[in-house]
Amino acid sequence: MRFKFTLMLCWLSSAWLYAQTPTYRDPQKPIEVRVKDLLSRMTLQEKVLQLNQYTFGKNTNANNIGALIDDIPAGIGSLIYFGDDPQIRNLVQAKAVKQTRLGIPILFGYDVIHGFRTIYPISLAQACSWNPALVTAACSMAAKEAKLSGVDWTFSPMIDVARDPRWGRIAEGYGEDTYANSAFGVASIKGYQGAHLSDEFSIAACLKHYVAYGRSEGGRDYHYTDVSMQALWETYLPPFEAGVKAGAATLMSSFNDISGIPATANRYMLKEVLKHRWKHDGFVVSDWNAIGQLIDQGVAANRKEAGLKAFNAGVDMDMKDDIYREYLQQLLAEKKVTMLQINEAVARILRVKFRLGLFEKPFAPVLPDNKRYLLPESRTIARNLAAESMVLLKNNKAVLPLKSRIKKIALVGPMANDKINLLGAWSYHGQPNDVCSLLEGMQQQFNGTQITYAKGCDFDGDDESGFAEAAKAAQDAEVVVICLGENKQWSGENASRSNISLPRVQEKLVEHLKLSGKPIVLVLANGRPLELIRIEPLADAILEIWQPGVEGGAAASAILSGAINPSGKLSVTFPLTTGQIPVYYSMRQSARPDQGRYQDIPTTPLYWFGDGLGYAPFKYGAVTLSSLTIKPGQKIVARVNVANAGNMDGKEVVFWYVAHPAGHISRPLKELVFFEKKEIRQGATATYQFEIDPLKHLGYPDANGKVHLQAGVYSLMVNNQKVSFRLLP
Repeated sequence: MRFKFTLMLCWLSSAWLYAQTPTYRDPQKPIEVRVKDLLSRMTLQEKVLQLNQYTFGKNTNANNIGALIDDIPAGIGSLIYFGDDPQIRNLVQAKAVKQTRLGIPILFGYDVIHGFRTIYPISLAQACSWNPALVTAACSMAAKEAKLSGVDWTFSPMIDVARDPRWGRIAEGYGEDTYANSAFGVASIKGYQGAHLSDEFSIAACLKHYVAYGRSEGGRDYHYTDVSMQALWETYLPPFEAGVKAGAATLMSSFNDISGIPATANRYMLKEVLKHRWKHDGFVVSDWNAIGQLIDQGVAANRKEAGLKAFNAGVDMDMKDDIYREYLQQLLAEKKVTMLQINEAVARILRVKFRLGLFEKPFAPVLPDNKRYLLPESRTIARNLAAESMVLLKNNKAVLPLKSRIKKIALVGPMANDKINLLGAWSYHGQPNDVCSLLEGMQQQFNGTQITYAKGCDFDGDDESGFAEAAKAAQDAEVVVICLGENKQWSGENASRSNISLPRVQEKLVEHLKLSGKPIVLVLANGRPLELIRIEPLADAILEIWQPGVEGGAAASAILSGAINPSGKLSVTFPLTTGQIPVYYSMRQSARPDQGRYQDIPTTPLYWFGDGLGYAPFKYGAVTLSSLTIKPGQKIVARVNVANAGNMDGKEVVFWYVAHPAGHISRPLKELVFFEKKEIRQGATATYQFEIDPLKHLGYPDANGKVHLQAGVYSLMVNNQKVSFRLLP
């Protein structure tokens, strides 16, 4: 009897405790039910705090940390966490979950752009790999390192289609093509967010910058964007739509003014398109101080009006401005915003926090550095991605790979023994000591070969005093490898340049070493396409390695030696001169195709999008179609056989382009609709296959975003082949 009584008491106690547990605390309840319950319990002040993001972690001195934590409002929605110590982050989180009435966890964000501590190639380079699965793997490892450092949310991927290499942020995106940005954006989301946002090492992704930021006038960052609705719908919006469909948790509004209405105040883009048409149910965060910058852009007279316009347009979270905290309650009292709007914005933020599992697991795991950073798997992925991202642009007389019989190599240039600049922009937690330099990579790869290093010159300036040492090294060598490039701060945010050539001192170094009469191999490490008109003719071979990250030196050296067969293809066009900008493969036809060309230079660029050489020649068979006609709703299959006719294994990318028939809206000369990369053993043949879905691959939008399907004869282009098929009404 006593046992039954005790059992009954236990049951009643459990039932009472269950009844006292708020619904939003119950992980078994649907997320929407939890969001609704939590919202119903929140005060206006608690709601408003959720809509703000502050910063933390730049100063983590033990003597200051307590006061800094005290300064953070306990109910703040999000913090940009600049630190990497999960214990400090957890102290801040404890204040939110244990010292506030409702215990709502903070969402910790950070710019994990191309790696956290293990730095991978910049995104522009990653696209040159044409290997989305490898990019997914890199983003997955970056997410793990970030999560183990206290970060729940990355401001990545950047999917701004960019066709002006003067713009420094071209380095952060996936190049000039709309479909490529869509494909690699989706690959990144899969890596960051994993199968489920609540997985142990998943973090929330953020699509940025919404939208058309890459079209800023003259390549000047933050500037006006004069863009038609047609261009928005066919070029700049599709990557964001693809990312939303792939489940991206958040988006970031862009800095730029879109044809008179800044993105941060653009109701059409943020509400009508993103939230209504595309049904995105995550949230939108402004860019850094972008709400306050509406004043500078001339659409708001003061901070209060800036906050009103941004909030009514659909910006849910205020990054760094603190305008929402200051003015939203006033705006509500003045009936300029409604409680319904506030509730919706807060619900979007809470929804992401619930999906991340922050209410169940608010604290980051604490592990030593050797258990979270630069793990062997991370290094391997970094090396493979760097190698596949590098593009062999020129190889006269097969000077590459460097034969094993070569016993003396001169390694020259400001990038030859540099480490920090191989990391590229947005590598805040990357460490130079983590990097394999080109010199180190060459010494490891060419064991037994005499490698003589001479810096020659700095990245810029007019000091040529090192030329003599470089010339002596070249004279004593059989081949000269000249490593040139950009300081990592020359690309990225607020890094616009009026001229995309290398500083003159680097060009003069090449001219000086050409006098040696030895074969010249240029290795270029940069964050944008370069103007090479003066030095390209002097080089026998050119290897573009971009800003390749921690394993860049090892990957480049393996390509130079022939241990790796280069397989990268350009994701962006290299203009012949800066004056050609903009130049890109998917331009529309001129009214007079044989006229209107430049009178002083060729009109064609130095290297087109998709260019890239390897050490093994690939031979394409004839492209075949399963049918020469197709109707809407049907599909046809295109195939092409590609044979490796070389003496080493290699990887080949097949690009499938489409050209449209005449229609009521003009179309580009050709558009990339699919790509595939495969490894082909020497002497073997691989079959590449592409299933054509008319609506997906042949449809095109008008200025309102409505997709049209035009009957007529289409051309499918692969390599140098073109085959035609007819789309029936």
